[in-house]
Amino acid sequence: MRVAKEHVDVRMELPGVVIRQRKVFGDVSGFDKISGEYFTLAAGVDTAPLFVGLEGDLCQCPHWGFVLRGELTTTDAGGAQETVTANDLFYWPPGHNVKVNADAEIVMFSPQREHSQVIDHMIEKVKS
Repeated sequence: MRVAKEHVDVRMELPGVVIRQRKVFGDVSGFDKISGEYFTLAAGVDTAPLFVGLEGDLCQCPHWGFVLRGELTTTDAGGAQETVTANDLFYWPPGHNVKVNADAEIVMFSPQREHSQVIDHMIEKVKS
């Protein structure tokens, strides 16, 4: 799910203050602690080879985040693609790969245990 800033509902606006809120932005039931993550990614990075060996060869961890700069495209198990760019909020449900189209910086929030397992898997892949 991608949401451009201008499509996030303004809930309150006062001089010097704008509060926007997107309700029902993913589901966290069944998860424990959440980690905050900051990723810097170069154009051309493709997670597909790093996820080989995970269930379905895809990241099975959900992520909620914000694109500071750049452009990324996710592909899900069914082949559906979605592109996010600077100032987009995003939700990536379990079952995705990511390709970086333009140098990017993103902030993500993910279930800590699940995403730590994915990151550990990627670290091992790079060592091979």
